[in-house]
Amino acid sequence: MSRRKLKQEILNILGREDLLQVRRSLASFSAKEVVNPLFSALCSPNEIVKWHAVTAFGWVVPNIANEDFESARVIMRRFLWSLNDESGGIGWGAPEAMAEIMVQDERLADEYLHMLISYTRDDGPELFQDGNYLELPMLQRGLLWGIGNLCFARKERMQHFCIGKDLQAYLASPDGPVRGLALWALAALEESSGGKAASGLLEDTAEVFIYWQGQFLSHTVGELAKRYLQDLEDESKVL
Repeated sequence: MSRRKLKQEILNILGREDLLQVRRSLASFSAKEVVNPLFSALCSPNEIVKWHAVTAFGWVVPNIANEDFESARVIMRRFLWSLNDESGGIGWGAPEAMAEIMVQDERLADEYLHMLISYTRDDGPELFQDGNYLELPMLQRGLLWGIGNLCFARKERMQHFCIGKDLQAYLASPDGPVRGLALWALAALEESSGGKAASGLLEDTAEVFIYWQGQFLSHTVGELAKRYLQDLEDESKVL
């Protein structure tokens, strides 16, 4: 099959509604065969195609890592390069896909989690210039979805990185989905320090769509703030 036909076939598969069917169909190809089409799918204007590609990276790259770990590293570095200004690209979908891969593979999380977190942080003084802050709100949305995904899957490790402080800063964003995704991630982290800022967002009507476990969920920022504060209250009662 030509590369062009392979790419179109993979895109067609990713566009199917049934995620289980998508996984079964992709399994008929070798893991390395589908990598380039998956990168293309991350830029698709079709949200189903894009998000199924994110999920598929979480299936494919750990399989590659099992056979050839260095090849998996190359893929992760490709994501990092796409987010670099020098790449000439924008890196659409890169934070989401990196996060999903690290949710599914602890070995890759060991090596690359600190890099994903660096995209929430500015550079510090010269000896601590480890920040790679993403300024575009559209990229911030993907980053915060990825951070939230990892907070659900690897909460203790994310707490170790003190990511809660970084998430709080996004609650003041002018972008509604960024505010909402930051609340969602803080709730997953069970981080209480964002409570005061969240209280000021209870009447926020900005709409947020969150892809989660194969479904698109719709919330307002206010609803997410209310849920977050309720979780904090319930936790304090238990304590």
